[in-house]
Amino acid sequence: MDPQTTQRKIIHVDMDAFYASVEQMDNPELRGKPIAVGGGGTRGVVSAASYEARKFGVRSALSGVLARKYCPELIFVRPRFDRYKEISKKIRKIFLEYTDLVEPLSLDEAYLDVTYNKKGNPSATLIAQEIRKRIFEEVGLTASAGISVNKFIAKVASDYNKPNGQKTVNPDEVIAFLEELPIKKFYGVGKVTTEKMYQLGIFTGADLKLKPIEFLEKHFGKSGSYYYNIVRGIHHSEVRPERTAKSVATEHTFRENLTSEIFMLEKLETIAAELENRLKRYNIAGKTVTLKIKYSDFSLQTRSKTLPYFISDRSLLFDAAKELLFQEKMKESVRLLGISLNNLNNEDRKTPVAVQLKFEF
Repeated sequence: MDPQTTQRKIIHVDMDAFYASVEQMDNPELRGKPIAVGGGGTRGVVSAASYEARKFGVRSALSGVLARKYCPELIFVRPRFDRYKEISKKIRKIFLEYTDLVEPLSLDEAYLDVTYNKKGNPSATLIAQEIRKRIFEEVGLTASAGISVNKFIAKVASDYNKPNGQKTVNPDEVIAFLEELPIKKFYGVGKVTTEKMYQLGIFTGADLKLKPIEFLEKHFGKSGSYYYNIVRGIHHSEVRPERTAKSVATEHTFRENLTSEIFMLEKLETIAAELENRLKRYNIAGKTVTLKIKYSDFSLQTRSKTLPYFISDRSLLFDAAKELLFQEKMKESVRLLGISLNNLNNEDRKTPVAVQLKFEF
């Protein structure tokens, strides 16, 4: 363990089924029932599911049709992002009463560095309990928390006693905790990587720890050193209240699949215009344009082009996206299109910008 790492006290707070819980809080008739926030039609996608719905296998990103098949009694609710943002601001205000080192990951989760906190409380565990209690009393929702010496372990721990629970991994427990951890529970190890690790005989943290860094880099590239370090409890990433945007993106999921490139171009013009508005709002430009395509079979493809100059104008964004669209033949009908811009001119600025999603219902 790195001495500096063990000195830090990090909390990861994760709201429980946030969007769905807000809907159940605001509408008593939905309480105790399986609900999904999102679209239930043929093109609908689940954005969030209540715990009652999760018992049937309903999860975020599941198609509305499949979700209804899993749970015939499922109730679909349209998302209200303005309301979710309103609640999120109240929760963040509570966080800031304990520390200024708050790094939001989304509307419903954040890291807090409470090593030196405003309350002078030496116990991160007690701070997490107090924060969760206040969220429940002042907002009306439950939250879970993970507490440990770095962001990675805190993130993993917050999922352990969900919903409405918390888990602390003390410095002297870190190694044992990571060795016993199933590899699929490691934050940053997705389904594809999990399957690859299984094929290599890696099922737990202990198995991962046995592999030398050369082996991991051979099979996982740059991620190999990341896996080598995290299983040893080494993760130096600090809690950053403001994060420099590495990319700005806008994408649309369509009600019906697009089969004509003419219709796709129409959608890309709209997306480029929305992206231009976001870029101008933050006074950002970039050089690398990426076109994101999700097909009807849910397979994903990205195509990128780097320009010799910075752009933010909608016409230039559209021209680059159009060129990428015709770069190769489409293999299926399209359900989602997106344009992102990275290689930005904001290296000296801190601008919290994320992808803007738009769903059609």
